[in-house]
Amino acid sequence: MNILVDIKPISYLKSKAADLLNQINETHRPVIITQNGEPRAILQDPKSYEDMRNAIGILKLLSLGEADIREGRVHSQEDVFKDLENMVE
Repeated sequence: MNILVDIKPISYLKSKAADLLNQINETHRPVIITQNGEPRAILQDPKSYEDMRNAIGILKLLSLGEADIREGRVHSQEDVFKDLENMVE
């Protein structure tokens, strides 16, 4: 993130919304919108947002899997395949 380019006051958003949207969609970098000098919102292009949500979903699944391993909630590969074969029959 380039601080000088990627942090904008709300007044900039109000006056240059189309330019800001073009910047976000071209660079795929989020822009932080400030109000009274404080960060208040982040604007992000739809593709980057979707990619971020997918990454978070994968990380959540990994975390749940690690918790299952720690708690001993695991099955051998052999048992899983046997169960699957029995389901098909």
